[in-house]
Amino acid sequence: MAFRLSLLCLGLFISMLDASIVATSLFTIGVEFNDLERINWVALAYTLAFLGCAVFFARSADVVGRRNAFIAAFVIFFSFSLGCGFSQNLDTLIACRTFQGIGGSGLFSVTMIIFPEMSPPSARKVIAPIIGMVISTSGVLGPILGGLLTHYATWRWVFWINGPIGFLAMVLFYLAWPKPEYLPTMHKRSWKDLDFVGSFLLIAAAVLVVFAFQSAGEQTVGNPWAKGMFIGPLVAGISSWLVLFVWEGAFEYHWCYKMAALPLILIRNRVFAAAVLSTILLGFAYLATLYAVPLRLQVVNGKSPVMAGVMMLPMLGATGIGSVLTGAFSRKNNRLFETMTVATIMVTLGLALETTVSDAAELEPKFLGFLVFIGLGYGMITSSATVFTTVEAPITEHAPAQGIIAQSRMLGGSIGIAMSSAVLAVQQTSQLAGVVSPSALSSLQSSGSSLTPAQYAAIRKTYNDSFKETMEVCAIVASIGVLVTMGTYRRHRVPLHAQREQQVREEIERRRAEKEALNAVSQSSG
Repeated sequence: MAFRLSLLCLGLFISMLDASIVATSLFTIGVEFNDLERINWVALAYTLAFLGCAVFFARSADVVGRRNAFIAAFVIFFSFSLGCGFSQNLDTLIACRTFQGIGGSGLFSVTMIIFPEMSPPSARKVIAPIIGMVISTSGVLGPILGGLLTHYATWRWVFWINGPIGFLAMVLFYLAWPKPEYLPTMHKRSWKDLDFVGSFLLIAAAVLVVFAFQSAGEQTVGNPWAKGMFIGPLVAGISSWLVLFVWEGAFEYHWCYKMAALPLILIRNRVFAAAVLSTILLGFAYLATLYAVPLRLQVVNGKSPVMAGVMMLPMLGATGIGSVLTGAFSRKNNRLFETMTVATIMVTLGLALETTVSDAAELEPKFLGFLVFIGLGYGMITSSATVFTTVEAPITEHAPAQGIIAQSRMLGGSIGIAMSSAVLAVQQTSQLAGVVSPSALSSLQSSGSSLTPAQYAAIRKTYNDSFKETMEVCAIVASIGVLVTMGTYRRHRVPLHAQREQQVREEIERRRAEKEALNAVSQSSG
C-alpha cells in the first residue's frame, strides 16, 4: 500500500514540479531562440492547460476508471515532455508544453481521487498534509532542479528527465494496481454525463484573461493597458466567466445527476469559496515570485541559472516547514483559519520587504532572507487550502474540489506570470529604448562583455525596477488575500477528525438511501 501511495506522490510531484521548473531556464531558452518577448508562454502554456483540464480529467476518471485515467495522464505527460526537449523552435515548444500541461492536470486530479480511496482509514488524517507538502515543496524545488540541469547539461534535460522517470513510474503503477476484488466500489459514468460546455467555457475564460495580460507585455509602443489587444481579450474573458456561472446554474437545475465542470454546491459554501479566492490571490503572488526571482538573480546580480536556483533553497526549506506546521497546529483543534490568516500576512510581509532591495550587482543578504517569509507562509497556505477541501466538501465532491483548488492556484499564477511579463516589457520600453538595442538585449547572456558599463547599469536598473514593481503588485494582491481569508472563519468549529468522521457517516447514509431507492425501483418494475 505504501508503495502505491509513493507512486501517486511521484506523479503528483512531477506534475506540480513542471509548473515552475522552467523558471530558471526561461532566460536561456529565450536567448537560444532569440525570442525573449514570448518566452513566458513556455510557462503559461503549461499552467493554462493544467487549470483548464484538471476538473474535466477528474470527472473522466469516473468514465474510464482510475487506473486507465492515471496511465493516460502519464503517457500524455512524458510523451510531450520528450517533445519539449526535442523542440527546434519556440512555437513547437509552446505547443508541446500545452499538451504536457494536460497530462500534468490528469496526474494531479486523478491522484486526488485515488489517494483517499486507496488509503486505510488510519492514514486519512495525514493525506492532506502530505499532499500540501508535495505541492508546496515541488513548486520551489522546480527552479533549483531546472537551474542545475540547465547549467550542467542543457535546458532540454529539464524536459527529457520526465521521460524515463514518467515511463518507469507508469509501469510500476500498472503492475502494483490491486486486483478488482480489492478495489472500492465505483459507480461508472457515461461520457454523456460530462459537462463539455462548462469545460470549454472554463478554458476560454481562463485563457482569455491571461492572454490579455501577456499581450500587454508584448506591446512595445504606447500605453499597453489602453490597447485593444489587452482590453478585448480581458472583456471577453470576464464575459466568459459570467456565462460560465450562468451555465453551471442552469446545468445544476436541469441536469443535477450529471457531473458539472464547476459544481456550484462547492462555491455556495462560504468557507470553501473564500479558500478558493484566497488560493487565486496567493497563487498570483507566489508563481509571479517564483519566475521573477531567478530572472532578477541572473540579470541584476549576474548569477548563473544553477546559482539562481540554489539561492532559492531557503525558500524551499521554509515552504516544507510551513507545510508540516499546518498539520501540527490543527492536530487536536481546528485552527485552519488562524493558520491561513497568519500565513497570508507572512507572505504579504515578505513581498513588501522585497521592494526595498537595490539594483547593486552585489546580492544583498536580506533579499534571500525575505524569501523565507514568503516560503514559510505559502507552505502553510497550501496545506491549509488542501485540508479545507477535505473537510468542507462532501465526499462525493472531493475530487472536483481538489481540482478547483489546483485550477485556482494555476489561474492566479498564470495571471501573475503574465503581469510580471507585462511590467518588465513596460520598463524595457520606457528605460532601454535608444540605450540598448533589442538584439543586444536578446543575446545578453552570451554577449554581456560587449555592453558598455553604462548599458549594463541601465539593464540592471530596468530589471530591478521591474522586479520591485512586480513585488509591489504581488504585495497588494496578497494583502487583499488577508481580507478574503477572513471568510474562512467559523464560529463553532469541531476537531478535523470529528468533521471527517461526520462526512463518512453522511456518505454511508447517502449510499444506503441510494441503494434502497434503487431496490424499490427494481421491485416496482419487477
